[in-house]
Formats: sequence, structure tokens, C-alpha cells
Amino acid sequence: MKRFTEKVALVTGGNSGIGRATALAFSRDGAKVVIAARRETLALAVVEEIKKDDGEAVFIKTDVSQQLQVQNLFNKVKKIYGRLDFAFNNAGVMAPMRRMDKSTTDTWDEVININLFGVWLCMKYEIQQMLNQGGGVIVNNASTAGIGGLPGSAIYSASKHGVIGLTKSAAVEYTTENIRVNAVCPGPIMTPMLEELFGVKPQMKDAFLSRIPMNRFGTPEEIAGVVLWLCSHEASFMTGCSIVVGGGQTVIP
Repeated sequence: MKRFTEKVALVTGGNSGIGRATALAFSRDGAKVVIAARRETLALAVVEEIKKDDGEAVFIKTDVSQQLQVQNLFNKVKKIYGRLDFAFNNAGVMAPMRRMDKSTTDTWDEVININLFGVWLCMKYEIQQMLNQGGGVIVNNASTAGIGGLPGSAIYSASKHGVIGLTKSAAVEYTTENIRVNAVCPGPIMTPMLEELFGVKPQMKDAFLSRIPMNRFGTPEEIAGVVLWLCSHEASFMTGCSIVVGGGQTVIP
């Protein structure tokens, strides 16, 4: 039996990697899926894949760092479906691997605006909708870098620490209003984003792998499974949690 029949799920960054896997998983479990992303061609391919499997999905082009585009996203979700049951705030970018003294303000602005401001902005409108309809579930994509430190990635790590802070604060603010907010903290997951990093710096692959006790990279589908579980009734007593999915990895030294 499908868990999310007649429910509506939003996935930001749903055109690739973890977002794509989660959008497909939501659809297979009965949800109507809204994909918000910047890259239209990739996103429409995911929509088509869902429809070929007899699912329902729409794409709304959105840069989560732009307030007017985020407002447009939620106006369209309300117009099309009238509700929003689940939101997976997944859109994000990585920063070039550099020590802090070599980092730039341009990198700071890009990473913080998308990874942190974008999550806050989406949460703001998701919560407004969920308050109006009597509840919902939000899952934010953080990282194991958000509970520890990642050498060469201070800005990225700072953005993900911030996501966990937003998650915990929103969880306690809205717990009595039937809105649950949790975060998933993936370790290294073999996504196009990580493959791109390894293409530029092949030596990083062994460095990342050496920190994973299971001695393998995770898959986007493994993260999607945790996201859906957090949205399900089985996790109904959980809010404000940061779930590490890292093959035994807990805190990055």
C-alpha cells in the first residue's frame, strides 16, 4: 500500500542526485511531486520519468536564493494543488576545496545564499502554507559537514551547520501546530556533484573514502529512503532531529 497517496511533496533541487532520487521515490509511494530547480532540461526529464511510471509531477523553475522566484513557486503550488504535505529542502551547491585564507567573498555569497538563505526562505513559505492547512512535514538536507568540520570546506560546513540550526529552531517553534521539521545529514554520496569534484581533484576520492567506516560511498536512493521515512507516520514522534546517513561516519574531525 502506498503511504502518500493524494499527498503533495515538494523537492527543491529535484533535477539531479539526491533530489532526483527523492522525487522519484515520493512518486512511487503515491505522492504528487513538485520539482523546483534551476536546470530546466534535467528537471523536465525527471518529470517525464515520473509520468511514464504513471505518477504525477510538475516542474517550477526556481532559484531558491531569489525571493520573488520562491514566492512564485509557492503561489503556483497553492494554485495547482491547494496544499503542501511534505517539503524536502535539498537544493544546494558545493564550494571549491580551499583553505579558509584562500576563500573568497564571492564563494561565501553563493554558498550561503543557496545552501542557507535558500533553505530559510523556502521554510518560511512552507510553514505559512502548512499553518494554513493544519500541518505538514519538512526535511532539510544538511550534511555530516554540518555536525563537524570538513578541511578545505569552511564555507560549505558553515552553511550546513546553519541548516541544522534552522531545523532545530523551527521544530520547537511549530511542534504544537502539527508541523515536524527534521534534517538528514548525508556523508559522501555518489552524486553528479561529487563526481564533478573528483573529476577536478581525483585525489579527493580516496581521501573521502578513507573517512567512511563502511568503505563505500552512499547512493542517492539511500538518502531518499530516509527522507521518505521521516515524512511518514512511522516517524511521527520525531522533530528537531539531525539524522546522520554516512556509512558509520558520525563527526568529521
